[in-house]
Amino acid sequence: MRIAFLMDRLDTIDPIYETTSHLMYECNERGHTVYFLEPHDVYIRKNEVVARMRNISVSPGLSMRRYWRELIRCLKKDDLIFESVTDLDVLFLRKNPPLVYQTMEFLEPVGEKVFMINSTRGQILANSKLYILNFPEIIPETHVSRDPIRLRKIIDDFGGAMVIKPLQRYGGEGVIKVSVKDRENLNSLINYYVRAYKSYEEREPIMVQEYLEQIQYEGDVRILLLNGEILGAMKRKPRLGEFRANIHAGAKAYKHEVTEAEKKICGAIKERLVRDGLYFVGIDIIGDKLVEVNCLSPGGIPRINRLNKAKLEKKVIDFVEQKVRQRKNEKSPAQKVVSLKGR
Repeated sequence: MRIAFLMDRLDTIDPIYETTSHLMYECNERGHTVYFLEPHDVYIRKNEVVARMRNISVSPGLSMRRYWRELIRCLKKDDLIFESVTDLDVLFLRKNPPLVYQTMEFLEPVGEKVFMINSTRGQILANSKLYILNFPEIIPETHVSRDPIRLRKIIDDFGGAMVIKPLQRYGGEGVIKVSVKDRENLNSLINYYVRAYKSYEEREPIMVQEYLEQIQYEGDVRILLLNGEILGAMKRKPRLGEFRANIHAGAKAYKHEVTEAEKKICGAIKERLVRDGLYFVGIDIIGDKLVEVNCLSPGGIPRINRLNKAKLEKKVIDFVEQKVRQRKNEKSPAQKVVSLKGR
């Protein structure tokens, strides 16, 4: 198969801890032709969606470190490949936030011809923290506004600690805990986050969410879902003096057995995820509440593998191969008519 990965630059990645590198490695080990491109490499030529790509296929059987060195050498070569996107079998869309909407617009017309994981439509719908509002029964109390006065009143009325989250960032970036106990800083922070110096319509809406105390002594749980089913999970506990459980913020990962309550949360969101073409996602749970759905570049495979002596990337690529075979076997109505006429 011809499999491409659209993401950020690869030369700054530590492949040992990166989910994308493990997916690439597995594709390469199976003998698939693997390509790499960045969002700006997609364009239109004579009404056709085309991409500048680099072939990063190397010899199989290498260690991850050696594989990555060989892959980076491929990237440094000048020989770009200009391919029609529809010549690909699979396109992994794994760029870190923020989403590049123009690239999604370029790719949307060929979404039915190439299996994309995750779909352009799904990523547009779910790329911000607002996607959890589709599941109001299983999330913490949540508010979104660009009005500083309204946001302060929300926090006043709530009475306890709350968490401010920018809508488009990832890895815990910009997430802070606030309280009415520190009113001077609270006012300053809210004004800063919403950009209160701008006119109302130009301000940045932010999310204010109930602070769940379990994060302090239990941490959170990252669960990877594949086609709506649980692929793997890990517990993440914040470092001392921190409340964010993101690995990027210094949290540590621990082995975790998914509880019945967590299974119910996964079951509650499964149908919607699959319907939106969100086949591979990472969800974050604190206590018994869903706090985030990560669909752009969900991570966790290397750490979950190490904790459970597993190879989750194999199951992901098994699923991808199955979907490609299934799509090839399902002829479109037009193809069936042509086939019948030829008899």
